[in-house]
Amino acid sequence: MAHVELSLSEAFAPSVAAPAEQESGSVGNWAVTVSRAAEPCLLIDAETKVVAVSPSGRRLLCLGRPEDVIGLPLLDGGLRLLDFTAYRGELTEQDTDKIPPLLALHSGRLARGLLRIQAAVGAPDATVDAISTPVLDDGDVAGSLTFFCVL
Repeated sequence: MAHVELSLSEAFAPSVAAPAEQESGSVGNWAVTVSRAAEPCLLIDAETKVVAVSPSGRRLLCLGRPEDVIGLPLLDGGLRLLDFTAYRGELTEQDTDKIPPLLALHSGRLARGLLRIQAAVGAPDATVDAISTPVLDDGDVAGSLTFFCVL
């Protein structure tokens, strides 16, 4: 009978030197990977500032150019989140605290949920599934990494 052994170790983070103007540690290491990723993803730091977003993530979230969002708080960088009512109103501050990127950051745990993103004028809104994980530095939450999937 075949024997399979599984070993778990610390999460792999690419060892890439981050430029001086970027974050250091785990968040800085992930920034390079996220900014080049083909998948729609987003990286924020512990202060909710956008550190990196993939090109497909910028298109999906209607965020524009990297220089327009990098360094700004996630919700001040042009991201417009709508509720799921027929009215399609903007999310309240109480509700935005529960979106996966922020929930993973504040709870230190995996978070998942649906988001309704307001697209450009005249375009239909996008509903996306967001899965977020906290990014740790020496056991402390230093940011969150979110992957998106269009529904």
